[in-house]
Amino acid sequence: MRELEEVIGYRFQNPGYLREALQHSSYANEARHGVRSNERLEFLGDSVLSIVVSEYLYTHYTHLPEGDLTKYRSILVCEKSLCGFARTIGLGQWLLLGRGEENTGGRDRDSILADAFEALIAAIYLDGGMEQARAFILAHVEPQMASASFSHNRDYKTALQEVIQRNREEKVTYELVDEHGPDHDKSFTVEVHLNSNVIGRGTGKSKKEAEQRAAKEALALMGL
Repeated sequence: MRELEEVIGYRFQNPGYLREALQHSSYANEARHGVRSNERLEFLGDSVLSIVVSEYLYTHYTHLPEGDLTKYRSILVCEKSLCGFARTIGLGQWLLLGRGEENTGGRDRDSILADAFEALIAAIYLDGGMEQARAFILAHVEPQMASASFSHNRDYKTALQEVIQRNREEKVTYELVDEHGPDHDKSFTVEVHLNSNVIGRGTGKSKKEAEQRAAKEALALMGL
């Protein structure tokens, strides 16, 4: 388990927490009496993960309303994301599984990996406190937030509008400045204007896509 500690960048004071985080229920059921599965840690880790991600989104995305914050949190803490985080650290190879799960590919099953990742979060939290858990979580979450898959789910036009509407004197408009290509493969270029000033420009296969890209560029210029 020392190798796993090196991978995750955390050394446990109580290695028992780490071992428990790796013990799947199938292993606990087959092992001697007193061996506990990682299910209780998974329960705690889910809550720690949620508060850390919620706090980060609340602090760094101050222009987003509650609905969007909830949407982005759900993207970051879903099974797909969690099993992806688990795979980046090769968590599957350290799992303790029962014979049935071992023989049926449980070591690489999405649900088992996602649950084990949450259990690992709880183990770090119990052993080292919230700051250690936060550092571990954000090391995985921040790159995900910067990824194309996360960006694809963001409504940049709405986000830009929410920033601008803080000042009622400001007005955002979108202007189509170029359209070219055959009908089956057109390309559109749109500028987004703040009053009379161009603050972003985007090109896409539809006007909607071009507007989103223009708004994204405008937000990037604002540091958002």
